[in-house]
Amino acid sequence: MMKNNKVTYLPLTAEYFPQVITLANHVHGEGYLDQQKIVKWTTKGIVNNINTSFVAVIDNQVIGFRCTYSAKQWQIDQWCTPALWAIDSDKCCYFKCNTVDEKYRGLGIGKRLLQLAINAAKQQGAHAGISHLWKQSPHNSAISYFSKCGGILIKSHPDKWHEESKQGYHCILCGDDCHCEAAEMIIYFEKAVENTLGSDF
Repeated sequence: MMKNNKVTYLPLTAEYFPQVITLANHVHGEGYLDQQKIVKWTTKGIVNNINTSFVAVIDNQVIGFRCTYSAKQWQIDQWCTPALWAIDSDKCCYFKCNTVDEKYRGLGIGKRLLQLAINAAKQQGAHAGISHLWKQSPHNSAISYFSKCGGILIKSHPDKWHEESKQGYHCILCGDDCHCEAAEMIIYFEKAVENTLGSDF
């Protein structure tokens, strides 16, 4: 258990699933996360009893979370460019989702959740982490914070979430026809995460 300014950071377990689902759908749009997805996401992040997904909690209320897939437990698809990663894809975890309640952004919570995920992924044997950042996030906060933590842009992918929007995801910007763009980024773990506090998403 780790605390930072009254925020408690804990591994993401079933106890927190309902709150995580509610927070995710509030921030990202209805249909973004449900019970089936959160079970799948969390399971993909556990290897040798090491959990790479975490929640940030104040008074038992979830104010942020990060879901991370362990290396070799996620599928490389058309939105990934492993030829440009300069590292074995089997050594890369995947940062699936980072979400912080808007009332608590700018306090370093997103960065702390990322640090915890990196530490856990390194214990599992990962050397780097891939993520797709939402380029249309308010004030470009998603890419800004990830870059400040060492993230390097690999490639931009238009319409990353378009298929999900046709299957029930309601984008907070585009509605049921999402055309938001994703920035494929990588963090190499041998490089320290900067201590600069930036915007969280």
